[in-house]
Order: sequence, then C-alpha cells, then structure tokens
Amino acid sequence: MTSPATPAVAHTTARPLDGLRLEASGPPGPADGLVAEHLRLLGAEGAAHPGGHIRLGGPGFNGITARTRWGDGALDEATVQAATGVMAVHGRRGGTPRGLAVDYTATATGILAVQALLAGLLAQTRGGQISDAEVTVERAGLLTVSQYLAAAGAEEGEAAEVAPGGPPFTSADGVVFELETLDPGVWAAFWRALDAPQDAIRRGWRPFQFRYATACAPFPQALHDAARRAGWEPIREAARSSGAEVCPLRSLSDRAAEYDEAPPWKLTPHPASYSGAPAGEAGAPLAGLTVLEAGRRIQAPLTAHLLGLLGAEVVRIEPPGGDPLRGMPPACSGISARWLALNRGKKAVEVDIKSPADRERLRAMAAEADVFLHNWAPGKAAGLGLDHEHLATANPALVYAYTSGWAGRLPDAPMGTDFMVQARTGVGEAARPSDEPPAPSLMTLLDVLGGLIGAEAVLAGLLLRQRTGAGVRVDSSLLGAADVLTAAARARAVQGLDPRRPAGFRRPSPTADGWIALPDHSAVPYDVRDLTTARALERLRGDGLSAVPVVTDLAGLLSSGSISRDAHGAPAVPDPWRFA
Repeated sequence: MTSPATPAVAHTTARPLDGLRLEASGPPGPADGLVAEHLRLLGAEGAAHPGGHIRLGGPGFNGITARTRWGDGALDEATVQAATGVMAVHGRRGGTPRGLAVDYTATATGILAVQALLAGLLAQTRGGQISDAEVTVERAGLLTVSQYLAAAGAEEGEAAEVAPGGPPFTSADGVVFELETLDPGVWAAFWRALDAPQDAIRRGWRPFQFRYATACAPFPQALHDAARRAGWEPIREAARSSGAEVCPLRSLSDRAAEYDEAPPWKLTPHPASYSGAPAGEAGAPLAGLTVLEAGRRIQAPLTAHLLGLLGAEVVRIEPPGGDPLRGMPPACSGISARWLALNRGKKAVEVDIKSPADRERLRAMAAEADVFLHNWAPGKAAGLGLDHEHLATANPALVYAYTSGWAGRLPDAPMGTDFMVQARTGVGEAARPSDEPPAPSLMTLLDVLGGLIGAEAVLAGLLLRQRTGAGVRVDSSLLGAADVLTAAARARAVQGLDPRRPAGFRRPSPTADGWIALPDHSAVPYDVRDLTTARALERLRGDGLSAVPVVTDLAGLLSSGSISRDAHGAPAVPDPWRFA
C-alpha cells in the first residue's frame, strides 16, 4: 500500500477537486460539456462555456490539460460509430448496421477525459510530472466494442449463432418487457408456465444466455408467440413462480419524473484517517498502487482493467478453480478472448469466500491494498463481513469501490443487469429513432459505460484520499451510467419536446457491396444502392459531402494498424488516453 502525499489542501476538503479551477478554451470538443459538468460535481469551479481544451489547476498543483477530439478520419458521432464497429454490433439484433441514437462514443470520451484529468492530478500529488492528456472518440469507440473485437479475432467461432433476433417480448395486452435470469432451470420454468413448446424452450436458452457476448439472441419465434398469447398479469405470475424477473420498458418521461438528480457516483470519506510521506512515484499515474478486484462479468472487471492501464497492479480475486468465464468461447491460446479483453495483465488469486479462513485471508490482502473493488449482489459483502466498515477497520486509507446495478436508488428495481437497467430507465427509447420501436440495445451499453464511470469514481476517491489522508467509500452503478447516457434525451422530455431522434436518424445507406454513413444531419442526395461502396464514397466526396464506410465485419478492423495482439494472440485495442 502506498502512503498518500502531503495533502495539497487542508483536511476539510470535502470533494476531490475542491479549490481547483477549470478553464475551457479552443473550439468545442465532442464531450466538453460532460467533462465540465463532472468536474464541477467533483468540486472544481469555473468555466461554464464549452471548449475542447479543458485545464484544471489550483494551489499545490502544476495544472493539467485534457483535449478531446474525434480522431483521424471520423467527423462526428455518426461517423465514429460507423468506423469503429458500434453500428455493426448494435445492428446485429435487426440484421443490418444501425446507429445508436444516443451519443454513446462521445459520452465514453467525456468520461475518459475526466479520468485522464483525475489521474494526472493524482500523479502530481505522488511526484509525477503529467501535465497533458488527449482522448479521441475513435479510441473510445474501439474500447466500447473491445470484447466484440477480441471475439472476432479469436482462433475459433462463437459459442452461439450470430444472427438476427432477441428480446424484448410483448404481452397480449401490449406490454413490451425484458426478461432476465441467469439460471437455465428458471428460464425453462418461466416458459413452461406460458405453455411454450419444450423444444423452443430448450433451443432458446443458449442464444439467450450468450446475448451479452454476441449482441443478438436468435431464439425460436415460438417464444415470442407464447408471450403474445399471455396477458401481462399471467406473465408476471410466471416470473414470480419461476424466479425469473420481468421489467416493462419505461419511457424517458417516466425516468425524468422520478429522477433524483444524483451524480453518477457517490464518494463517502471514512472518519478514520492516517498520514504519510509523499509516494514520489513517477511514470504511469497509478504506478505503485494495488487494486483488489472481486468482479464478475463486465462492469467491475472493466473498471479494474482501466485502472491497470493507468499503472495499478490489479489482483483479481477468483473462486476455487478460477473464473469460469476464462473458458467462455471463442478462445485464444485456450483462454477466452472476451475474458482477455477485460482481464489481461491482471494477477489472480483463488479465494473461497464461503470459507471463514479464506475470507480472513482476503481481509489481510485488503489491509495492504489501495483499492478493493467488487460488483457482488446487494447485501452480499455485508453478509460475508467484507463490506466497507469491515475492511476499513484494518485499513482506514482503503478506497472501497462498489459498482452495482442500482446503487440503492430505486426501491422497486428489478435485477441490476445491463438490459434490465436499460428497460427500466428509458434507454430503449433513447437509443432508437422514432420510426423504430423502443428496445434495449443488445450491445452491452451500460455494462461498458458503468465500468468507465466506476473507474472515474475510483480515481476521484484516490485523489480525495491523497488530499485528505482519509479512506473513501465509492459507489457507482449502471443506473448512474444510464442517467449520464440519456441526459440530453431526458432533458428534451422535461421540456415537453419529443425526446426521441427523428425517423432514420443515424441510419446508414446500403451500397451494392456494403454500407456508408454520413455525418449527423446530412443525407445521401441520391440512390447509391447500385454503386460499390468505394464508388459511392468517391462520388459523394466529389460532390463535397463527407462519408465513411460502415464497418460490418469486425475482423476487418484487426488489420487497421491500431489493434495489437496480446501474449495470447488476442486482439487488444489501444489505450484510450495519451499522456505527456
């Protein structure tokens, strides 16, 4: 564990950026409004006007500037989604590439820029010299699809078919709903209660189970038909009796009406504190720090992965026998390519948290760590004696981070998984234009964005600890990610405007051999379906119009030059930040 530097501000500092001032300059950037908002929530004062260069400085700091830009060749949200594979992945459920109607890659860029600023300031308090950072939307876009890219470059094919299809379902009385269960027995019991054919139930489980990995779920039409024969109340009863969870799709207006205006994270300093000498670390911003990660699936592992890219040593806590997702197809050198996308470079320690002796061993490890991170089910950490107050007793300087589904903010919330949170918060409405029925994306939008926000929150907690000497509890959630992603659409709903984008928004145009995308608010002035993609681009550019080809096969990105291979041969996207 690394001792914090001499605090740059008095111990009365309540927020990580108290006493610091932000200044914006230059032309507007792709996410400067989000960056400025998050910095102000973290305590910074200053510039309300947008600008693509955002500088933070104040007493005790040399100052740091972060720049955001679109990248090389991409012009705006639509063209970045086209060029990085986001349109391809989001469009898998429908069978053709489709743009997300929310500014997903720009939102990710803004959060990464805040991370860069926090990491740079943290480095300065620890003897580092970082003063400049850059984030491109193009690299952020690649990060958001990194798991799908890794699978595309694996040595074997997917475990489940990649073909059109998937939730949500519709009841006989018109309720559109999401279904969630992680248990095949529960899945079968739910559908048996609705009199679905046994063969369809059996064939439907695997594509449903793997939809998080493939972004589609081509299960039998008979399951949709079974749902359409039942009213909403019988469907709810089938869920109750089987143990499954169902959630009707809520609108953006619904979410706006209940929105509590809470930030996407919560930082709670621990009353105990300690003092120590400056760490004097140079190099990567988090060099010398240790992160213990007890994460499942995507959200917490991605948070820890980003902290590892920033220089922390990440020790992954896995069950006896190792994380079962290591074997999830497709594989590279015998290890799941998707697992490597989130966990490469981490150390692993097997711990049986059901064993009192192993829990005590984990407490001892946490006593020597800087960060303890998990995304266990609500109440599990407390039941195991591994909650914040338990670990902080031995390590008052610990940053205890919990990345959850709901952060306890919605008492009636269903299971806190990506697609259920999308359904409950209106993301299904925001993500699609008005001529498409609302439906959560089967791309794991919130797991990824939740992982990014989790890393932002941990960095804020580490900086607060560094400035005050106090340990911090950090809470972030998929709900917070959803609120950040839908902020603009929710604001339109509050104003009484149509919160959805117009028909055809960010819908690429087909060519004879592919697809092309134009920047937002541009349209192809003539039919290009009989032209090759290359010829269509040539003609459009000759007419003074900007356009890019839409990536439809992610494998094509692997030779782009920015994608490397790790020690196992799995594709690895570039780090999202550049520091100087």
